[in-house]
Amino acid sequence: MKVFECHIPGLLEIHPSVFGDERGYFFESYSKQAFHDAGIKDEFVQDNQSLSSKGVLRGLHFQNPPFAQGKLVRVIQGAVLDVAVDIRVNSPTYGQHYKIELTGENKKMFWVPPGFAHGFLTLEDNTIFAYKCSGLYNKESEGSVRWDDPELAIEWNIENPSVSEKDRVAPLFAALKSKFKYHEKAIQD
Repeated sequence: MKVFECHIPGLLEIHPSVFGDERGYFFESYSKQAFHDAGIKDEFVQDNQSLSSKGVLRGLHFQNPPFAQGKLVRVIQGAVLDVAVDIRVNSPTYGQHYKIELTGENKKMFWVPPGFAHGFLTLEDNTIFAYKCSGLYNKESEGSVRWDDPELAIEWNIENPSVSEKDRVAPLFAALKSKFKYHEKAIQD
């Protein structure tokens, strides 16, 4: 497994070691020890999975403290453009985003710790997206930011994605009163 730190502190790209032959492939999609050694020390308490057709955009979502969630995301089948936006107050990268293409073929994973709004756009029909969460879902702590906010300037490369009503009316980034604080020491531990 190879782990790459992104330009935004806390975000990690994970490229698992995949062993394949004419019969198929094998890879370790999660090992508590390997991920701990890579810096992901969170305990996962919930697994989620979604199926989406091409052009579905979900996000940008987060859960506020004390119910904040870190997410270890990957694509089982299909492809997504995955995006994380830094919403940690006082972070030197506050409001910046990072994008990565996750596919069933490349098997890359993406660690999105608490303090980020997260979303994805499906690039293929029948895309299966899976994520491990470090916190349980709590409806009262839900938060979101508009996926098409001009201040964030995320290039999704799609004109009219299929978006839920909740995501269509999400607040703009400028209205966000983030409850997340940036702690440089926590990133380094």
